[in-house]
Amino acid sequence: MNSFKDIFENYHWDDIKAKLEKVTLSDVENSLQKSTKTIEDFLNFLSPVAAQKLELMAQMTQKITQKRFGKTIQLYAPLYLSNECQNICTYCGFSLDNSLKRKTLSSTELIIEAMALKAMEVNHVLLVSGEANKTVGLSYFLTAVRFLKPHFANISIEVQPLLQEEYQQLHDEGVNAVLVYQETYHQEVYKEYHPKGKKSNFNFRLETPDRIGKAGIHKMGLGVLLGLEDWRVDSFFNALHIDYLQKQYWKSKFSVSFPRLRPAEGIIEPNFIMEDKDLLQLICAYRIWNEELEISISTRENEKFRNNIISLGATAMSAGSKTNPGGYVVDPESLEQFETSDERSMNEMRSIIKQAGYDPVMKDWDSVYSGI
Repeated sequence: MNSFKDIFENYHWDDIKAKLEKVTLSDVENSLQKSTKTIEDFLNFLSPVAAQKLELMAQMTQKITQKRFGKTIQLYAPLYLSNECQNICTYCGFSLDNSLKRKTLSSTELIIEAMALKAMEVNHVLLVSGEANKTVGLSYFLTAVRFLKPHFANISIEVQPLLQEEYQQLHDEGVNAVLVYQETYHQEVYKEYHPKGKKSNFNFRLETPDRIGKAGIHKMGLGVLLGLEDWRVDSFFNALHIDYLQKQYWKSKFSVSFPRLRPAEGIIEPNFIMEDKDLLQLICAYRIWNEELEISISTRENEKFRNNIISLGATAMSAGSKTNPGGYVVDPESLEQFETSDERSMNEMRSIIKQAGYDPVMKDWDSVYSGI
């Protein structure tokens, strides 16, 4: 088997949608009772009828998460490197057709931003960039990682899809995790959301996690942009992808994120509205299906939801986030990728987590432990 594409082509969007509608309450109850869960069980947990079992699912999620991860929440912050982008994406503030100020951090500005994060006691940093290969390509990322490695215990990246050998170079330089989102697995409409740029190549993006896995990256993060298409169907395909990757690249760890479409410059309105109770059901479905999966909650979500999810499945949360390059110190007015909803500081989030009886963790892993 060469890539996930070989599996993906055996599934069809409309078939999965129909299966979700046919799930019965008995199907959900039987799946919840199993000691080992399959991707078919995950589909049952996603189904509309499973919402009737949400209270039970939430109780199970809390118990499973505490058993596997303890009462801890890993805290991290994004560091946006550039808002330059050569793609047109109809939902993103960085889209090429938005005629607004573009910004790419210089090496000096990068260190200034990094020191602002260090002042917040951040030790896990996520480097984020628009997709502009000529401006922010591999050489830029390698330089950024070299500058930042002395200051952070853990460096993750969320940038354009790269080649396997490029991921290997980043891995050798000290990158611990790579996040890449398919945005939607609905291949027929994918092009409508991505009409121009390298990102319009559905299959190249689909096979990116395979290249990450072959490069030996310690952890992969996946997700879909919730709001583009039916969240239940998209999430099934995302889980199918994770299921394949865990079997194929069993030495790697995996995380899932839940970005809901948020306001940004020039973007479309969501096609599908996902309520908080739907997101809770989705998080519970992932946790009950896969006890090893790390679950990350960003500042896209509101304060109330984030407060409640601390004890209901989350293992990692961002805080104090700025989604524009230079947003912490250098250039607060540069173009944001999207508006955050929870604007509380890192210190405030630490206090909230402690009040919930959990431990906020700023550093729980170091690259020296894996031989990087």
